[in-house]
Amino acid sequence: MAHKKPFLPTKTCRYCGRPFSWRKKWEKNWDEVRYCSERCRRESKKSKSRL
Repeated sequence: MAHKKPFLPTKTCRYCGRPFSWRKKWEKNWDEVRYCSERCRRESKKSKSRL
């Protein structure tokens, strides 16, 4: 099963600034996804609480 997925939408992570692609697990809430990973989500909350 060697197929490529060149037409997946991408976004930029709000915390690390890296681009990330659509995933099946984000299918229902892609509009609300802001971070590329759980780690970036947690780190962004830590940095907000320090301010």
